[in-house]
Amino acid sequence: MNFSDLDYQPIILTLQLATVTVVVLLIIGIPISWWLAHTRIRCRPVIEAIVALPLVLPP
Repeated sequence: MNFSDLDYQPIILTLQLATVTVVVLLIIGIPISWWLAHTRIRCRPVIEAIVALPLVLPP
C-alpha cells in the first residue's frame, strides 16, 4: 500500500491543530486553575461554572 503526500496531509493538519490547542489551553488553564484554588472571592461559583461549561455542553 503506497501513501502519497495527499494521504498524510489530514494527519499532519490534525496533529498541528491538536498541538496548538493543547498549548493554548495549558497557557489559559493553568493560571485560571491556580487562581481558583488560591483565592476566595464572591464570584468564584460563577467563574467555576463558566470554566466547566465546555465539559457539559456538546461541541
